[in-house]
Amino acid sequence: MNDCRLKNDIGLDHEGNEDIIVQKDNEEEKSADKKVVAPEEHPLQYHYSLWFSRRTPGRQASSQNYEQNIKSIGRFASVEHFWRYYSHIVRPSDLTGHSDFHLFKEGIKPMWEDEANKNGGKWIVRLRKGLASRCWENLILAMLGEQFMVGEEICGAVVSIRFQEDIISIWNKTASDHATTSRIRDTLRRVLNLPPNTVMEYKTHTDSIKDNSSFRNTELFRR
Repeated sequence: MNDCRLKNDIGLDHEGNEDIIVQKDNEEEKSADKKVVAPEEHPLQYHYSLWFSRRTPGRQASSQNYEQNIKSIGRFASVEHFWRYYSHIVRPSDLTGHSDFHLFKEGIKPMWEDEANKNGGKWIVRLRKGLASRCWENLILAMLGEQFMVGEEICGAVVSIRFQEDIISIWNKTASDHATTSRIRDTLRRVLNLPPNTVMEYKTHTDSIKDNSSFRNTELFRR
């Protein structure tokens, strides 16, 4: 696995938030988000977009200011493009405050109201501090490698850095398909190597919209 690295030229906006998450070393890197996959590269089954968001704690969230706050980092369509981004990006455990990385299939916004997400939901795993970087890497490699084996059901994944805990989640299209959500749960448990007594939570995006919360009022599952 690549070493966790912080680039020294991360820009800060006037509130002290990370404004530039990825540093591109040269012009070749700046074109890394092109959709064309070179013949010598290994194409992924889907094209993906990487996003970053950060919210000031205590500020009331809404779909409008959330959409304005989320920033597109880039796009990739091959294994090589992915590693080009990943090797220059801040690791989740090195982020501060109320920060999130979102990795979604291209064309799907990491928002509950998106057409691909609105009938779906997400599995949630709460982590103690210090585990987010390893678990995030394991999750996204499993997702890019199509290890979940549920066809087009997977929409994307999120890692959320909070003050007392970190949270990872994987989103799927159809919350009512219990066979699919169960397979996603079991695969998630395996790729993260979770202990048998780990509590996993599922929440539909409809419920998230109702209570304006990603992680409250969830359905608990413990094997």
